[in-house]
Amino acid sequence: MTVPDLEHALDALTARVSSLREARTAYPSELAPTLDAALAELDTAAELLAEARVELDKSARRQNGRKDGPQRELKLLRQVFRAFPVPVIVLDGGGVVRRINPETSRVLGSPDGYLVGRSFPLLVDVSRRAAFRSHLTSVLQTGQPAAFETRLAHQGRTHTVQLALTRLTMPGEPQQMVAAVALPTEVQLPGPRAERPEQSDGALLMAAARRQDLLARMGALLLDEEALRQPVALSRAARLLAAGWADWVIADMVRDGLPRRQVVVAPKDHPLGGLVRQVEKASPAMSQVVAQVLDRGTGTVHEMVDDETLLGFCADGPLLTAMGAGSLLCVPIGSSDGALTLVREHDRPPFTLADLAVMQEVGLQLGLAVRAQSSFQSRSRAADALSASVAPRKLPDVPGYEASAIYHPGASVGAEFYDVFPVSGGWGFALGGAAGKGEEAASVTAMVRGGLRVLSTWESDPDVVVGKVNEALVKQGTGMFVMAAAGFVKGRTIRLSSAGHHPAALVQPDGSVRFAAGGGVPLGISPVAETSVEELSVGVGETLVLYSEGLISSRNDRGEPYGEERLADVLGRCAGQAPATVVKAVEADRHAFSAGQVWDEIVILALRGV
Repeated sequence: MTVPDLEHALDALTARVSSLREARTAYPSELAPTLDAALAELDTAAELLAEARVELDKSARRQNGRKDGPQRELKLLRQVFRAFPVPVIVLDGGGVVRRINPETSRVLGSPDGYLVGRSFPLLVDVSRRAAFRSHLTSVLQTGQPAAFETRLAHQGRTHTVQLALTRLTMPGEPQQMVAAVALPTEVQLPGPRAERPEQSDGALLMAAARRQDLLARMGALLLDEEALRQPVALSRAARLLAAGWADWVIADMVRDGLPRRQVVVAPKDHPLGGLVRQVEKASPAMSQVVAQVLDRGTGTVHEMVDDETLLGFCADGPLLTAMGAGSLLCVPIGSSDGALTLVREHDRPPFTLADLAVMQEVGLQLGLAVRAQSSFQSRSRAADALSASVAPRKLPDVPGYEASAIYHPGASVGAEFYDVFPVSGGWGFALGGAAGKGEEAASVTAMVRGGLRVLSTWESDPDVVVGKVNEALVKQGTGMFVMAAAGFVKGRTIRLSSAGHHPAALVQPDGSVRFAAGGGVPLGISPVAETSVEELSVGVGETLVLYSEGLISSRNDRGEPYGEERLADVLGRCAGQAPATVVKAVEADRHAFSAGQVWDEIVILALRGV
């Protein structure tokens, strides 16, 4: 066959393939005749390739050693290769793409030359990759062609093709090659001039808007109060990303110097067990891509996954193989506090550099959220510890009395305290607060509460105990003073010592309310305690109520204080009721008075004779 004859045959083949495409579009329900004809044309294409090779051999012999002979051979081969009307890919022995013709770029939707240097098996359906490699090896070793059906996936397009492999000996190449001819059988090919969707201005604008929307939604999600109070930031962020950005989302956090898998979100069609469990159990320390991102502190994107071992291994082999990965993106969380990995399967568009940029920002946001969450929870635990140090979790049973209390934290925790504890020959109680806020006030409060409790085991008079605590507080030189009241219960008699504290209220069964003396000088001011001491008799049905400065200084919207007069009115209405009812009634009335606002800590302690 001469060169003109070969060119004429190629033109005729091109026309017939075009007719088959039209038939495929016009008669989609009658695929069998079209498929048979397409396979026949594939055989014709293979024959033309063989005849082209024969013509090249003849041309080489005719040159009789002329220097321009090899150049003419290459020119003819390139002409045949580029004009071929079906996708043709030239592979080396390892399956790496060496050349592709324009029809391949058009069908797969990739730029000219984009696939050169990449592993062709990555385009093949995961279930057929092993078969493809076996066919490739067989063709290279035996020289016998092979053909089989498979799926090719690239740039979000999926094609079911009849793939034919033929061994080639190419001029200028030291090793044998394989020509892969792919004839699509179940896809409508785009027109010759069709652009890739992402190249249009409208699509680019929509993609940019979508990325901005993701950042806005991610910021709102991570700033939610619950995301700070509970360890849900990672899982929420992963679910948001899995909803529209990836098939698999994996978050690994560094703990004790090693990355540990925290969150795995799989495609919805994957059962909870199986592969999902394998991904969860796989050690991120064995992942090349995670180690690289944590080491360099910057993200990476693999538009096509060339190395399927990047994410490590599971029982079924490389994780990325089992996941059907086509594209992968990994970015640091915070300043290398962890790594966020996104994986897309073969039939979805690959990640791009623009995606990498937006995910880098997501990783920074996520890192800040995780650190804020850790700080918030640490402060919360500290607040809980302070609360425990100023208020007992449960009041003990005091013989002859019922006891109940309410502690309501304000803007800061730890300045006020109350306690009920055993003393020498009976029971004691204490209530008070430091004049200040923050950690220093909390530490002083804890010291006073502990001192009153400890010293009461040796002393029989609360006034002596209060005096010794005052002496210790002055020697500490904190510069803070503490208003406190302490009482010892002996039968129906309560001996009460007050150091600058508000007077206790005694509620009678008939509803009348009598206030104790109170007064004295707060602890920590003078080396010698100046207290007010009083003995009260609390009969059956009577209730002794002690309260903090935060209660009576609460204000309404007009700036008026709650005050002791309003407190007495509420207590009078609670005559004869249980202490738990009394303290709740006072708190409810204060809440209504101040419209729910709380500035300072509120403590109410009630003891009722029974």
